[in-house]
Amino acid sequence: MQIKILAKAAVAFAILGGSAILPYRAHAQTAAQATAQAEPWVSTAWLESHLHDPNLVLLHVGEESQYKSAHIPGARFIRLADVAATSGELSLEMPTAAELRQRLQGLGISDGSRVVVYFGDNQVSVSTRILFTLQSAGLAAHADLLDGGMPKWRREGRTLTDRATAATPPGTLAPFNLQPTIVDAAFVRAHARQPGYVLIDARAAVYYDGLEESGAGGHHRRGHIPGAHSLPFTGITNDDLTLKNPTELLALFRKAGVKPGDRVIAYCHIGQQATAVLFAARAVGIDAVLYDGSFEDWTMRNLPVEL
Repeated sequence: MQIKILAKAAVAFAILGGSAILPYRAHAQTAAQATAQAEPWVSTAWLESHLHDPNLVLLHVGEESQYKSAHIPGARFIRLADVAATSGELSLEMPTAAELRQRLQGLGISDGSRVVVYFGDNQVSVSTRILFTLQSAGLAAHADLLDGGMPKWRREGRTLTDRATAATPPGTLAPFNLQPTIVDAAFVRAHARQPGYVLIDARAAVYYDGLEESGAGGHHRRGHIPGAHSLPFTGITNDDLTLKNPTELLALFRKAGVKPGDRVIAYCHIGQQATAVLFAARAVGIDAVLYDGSFEDWTMRNLPVEL
C-alpha cells in the first residue's frame, strides 16, 4: 500500500502561498502530526502485486456487459444501487447503518478487508460515491480508488479476464454508526455564507451558471445555491482520468475560495458527482461533508437559487 505523506500537500499549499489544511478533527495538530493518513488511492502496480491477497475485495464499477467481457482478475461487479437506500423521494440517499452493514457484508467485505474500487470506463464519480459510502461506514482507512481505473490498467497491458469471479461468502462487519459525513438543507442554509465554511457546487459550469436546468425526476431549476462556489467534479482528474497531484488539487480548492482551516460543504445534482470533490478534499487533508440529495433536494424544497 502506498502511504500518503500529507506533508507533501502541506508543502504544495505553502508553494501556493498558504499553509497546510489539517484533516478533519485535527485542526489543532501540527502538519507533522497530520501526516499519518493513508492516501485514498492505490497505483496499478500496487494492485497487480496484491491481487492474490486473501483480504482483498476488488470492486468493478461500470456497465455489467463491459464487466462480463473484461475485468481485472478477482473483481466483483458492483452497482451504485447496491450500496444506496432502496426507498425515499430522492434519487440517491445513504442507507441506514444497519442496511448498509448488510449490503457491505453481501459484497464480501469484513472488518479486515482491504477494498479497492475501480471504474471500468469513465465512471469516476460513481466510484467515489461508493468510496464515500465506505467512508461513511467507518472503513475509509481500508478502502481505496485505483488511480486511473481500468483504462490505465489496460493501457499498461496488465492482465484482464472474462472469467466470472467465484462467489465468496458474506463478510463479517461489526455493527457501526454512520460517520458525520452528510449534512441536510437546513445545515447548508445556516452555513453557506458563514465564515469558516465554503459551499462548493461540483456540477459542470453550465449548470452552476444556469445555462442548463438541473435536478431529477420532475424537479428542475436553473442556477445554484446562493453563496456557492464552482468547482466542477471533472477537474480532479487529468484527461486520461488519472488523479491530479496534490499541488493541483489544492490549487482547485484555493481558486474556489477555500482557505486554510475552512470546512467544505459539497453538492451536485443528486449527491454523486460531489463525492469526487470530497475525495479530492480528503486526499489533501481538507475537512469536507456532502449535502446528500443536493440540488434535487434543494429544488424539491423550493429553496432560493441564484444565477
